[in-house]
Amino acid sequence: MHDQPHSQTGTVARLVHDPDGLNSGVWPVGTDHFITPIDRFFTRSHAAIPPIDLDSWHLEVGGLVERPTSFSFEELSYAFPQRHVTATLVCAGLRRDEFLSLGPMPGELPWGPEPVSTGRWTGIALRDVLRAVGVIAPAAHVELIGLDQVERHGQPFGGSIDLVKAMSHEVILATELNGVPLPSAHGFPLRAIVPGWIGARSVKWLGRINLIEKPSVNHFQSRAYRIQRKASPSAPQDVSAGTAMSEVPLNAVILEPEPGQIVSAGEVQIRGWAIGSGGRPPIAVELSPNGGKDWIAARISMQEGPWTWVFWEAVLELSAGTHTLAVRARDGTATQPATVIQTWNVKGYGNNAWHRVPVRAE
Repeated sequence: MHDQPHSQTGTVARLVHDPDGLNSGVWPVGTDHFITPIDRFFTRSHAAIPPIDLDSWHLEVGGLVERPTSFSFEELSYAFPQRHVTATLVCAGLRRDEFLSLGPMPGELPWGPEPVSTGRWTGIALRDVLRAVGVIAPAAHVELIGLDQVERHGQPFGGSIDLVKAMSHEVILATELNGVPLPSAHGFPLRAIVPGWIGARSVKWLGRINLIEKPSVNHFQSRAYRIQRKASPSAPQDVSAGTAMSEVPLNAVILEPEPGQIVSAGEVQIRGWAIGSGGRPPIAVELSPNGGKDWIAARISMQEGPWTWVFWEAVLELSAGTHTLAVRARDGTATQPATVIQTWNVKGYGNNAWHRVPVRAE
């Protein structure tokens, strides 16, 4: 559903995927803002925004540490140096709607290409906090637990990242987004930002950090956000046997023109975004006017650091008639699969098949 009419004439609409408005994204994302304005940021939550009193809020850090500590917001702000990172957050369900051509996915949100946004995040380095409390063996994972209670699972939202990633300079505990305090919908007062990993690991409304030996047993680490290629006959929606998701896959999306749009025959401007995997920016983007039979090089028009998307553009000569545009990217290591049959999985996560957009030239 939409919170305003959506047309193919350039109107920006917010697509809302649940009755409570917790899961939404702007479409078309647009290439007019490399840094996503806050009012265009996508939102993804499994429970309502928790009420938080900043005066009584504390971040609890414990588990396999020398000095379990409870930090107030003021203590965090003054005890550690300020850090900044520009990072693109990508929902694991990005482009799930393309899987629906292969069959229904009961209980899963029908995300298209809209749940992706890029922000300038300010906060403190997670590794600074971990060094302050003293990590002890055999800690190998960092569990991040939010304050949003997911009633259907009887626990708060959470997950974990490995200690190596947690100690990387780019991982921060954010207090600001785009120069202002974190809005409530994006995790006020503290949110983990794990650049290059699926958005689910950037836990919002952070309340506790645990140093643990093995990955978290939290539902959203052990039973969701996992890639499982074959459904279990006895429990078709159970993916606990799958592989836990971490890094976002190499991906590319066409933003302009939109699917089904009518364009003028002749030279047509095509624009979109691409993102690499593992902090490797895309080194090339290719565009096809005929669904992948022929390819031309697109121009990367805007890029920043290793943890953000890039914008690309190209001009195609389209004759009158129907065309299926396709895009693919390369980051020097990974390649994108050609079809959704190759990327299908039980929960519809991580779709990075060539993005195809049908258009008609007149």
